[in-house]
Amino acid sequence: MSESTLLDGKALSEKMRVSMQERIERLVQAGNERPVLATILVGSDPASATYVRMKGRACEAVGMLSERIELPGQTTTEQLLKVIDTLNANPQVRGILLQHPVPEQIDERLAFDRIDATRDVDGVTTLGFGKISFADQAYPSCTPAGIMRLLAEYDIALSGLKAVVIGRSPILGKPMAMLLLNANCTVTICHSRTVDLAREVSEADLVVAACGKPRLLRGEWLKPGVIVVDAGYNPGNVGDADFESCAQKAAYITPVPGGVGPMTITMLLEHTVQSAERHAGLMSD
Repeated sequence: MSESTLLDGKALSEKMRVSMQERIERLVQAGNERPVLATILVGSDPASATYVRMKGRACEAVGMLSERIELPGQTTTEQLLKVIDTLNANPQVRGILLQHPVPEQIDERLAFDRIDATRDVDGVTTLGFGKISFADQAYPSCTPAGIMRLLAEYDIALSGLKAVVIGRSPILGKPMAMLLLNANCTVTICHSRTVDLAREVSEADLVVAACGKPRLLRGEWLKPGVIVVDAGYNPGNVGDADFESCAQKAAYITPVPGGVGPMTITMLLEHTVQSAERHAGLMSD
């Protein structure tokens, strides 16, 4: 078959961020406050601190404000909830992100669910997942949302496709499956207990690899013309799909890096801008 088309998340991300800059300036010129994305980091995990800094720089690049809140590692659930309540009450804060993971003494699910739904731009609340499952207005988890936006950018028609999602995490695999179901795909979710992964994948028109296992998805499992979305990122710039073998079968495929990865933070920004636009009455639900 002909060479695979690369789904370029880096290029799309850059295009979207230019548009966001313009939208934010329109908000400000209309008399609205510049939107704030608040990030909460509990403890001193180096990787988490790096992610938070990256998100702060991304905010500044599009003209959004970033409020970074750092809490000590011994913070209690009750103390964290009070911080979230304060942010929920601030009208300028249009997005709240609690960096995962939190220290073990904190009830992470309780903390996530304390985030106001209109500010849950990271798509982590139980309410948000429920709304997404019912095709109601909410902000999906950013990586699945980025994948859907990337597929739309390439005019890939999803209705009627058989989709296989490998992975069932609450912020990736499960919401990905719901978004594809809402797009009229027939969806199968595979996971560590799936009996014959190769057989399930062999029937798919679209495969989303989101399991955190380097090069798990193999090209010999795929049928020609399949769409391969690799949502994994492992040491050595390796995804969850074996790119070389999968690209031989795929009509479309995401590279790692440069495919799904750039879209995740971009969708976090996009959701925050949308939240600000809704708050200002410039976007209908």
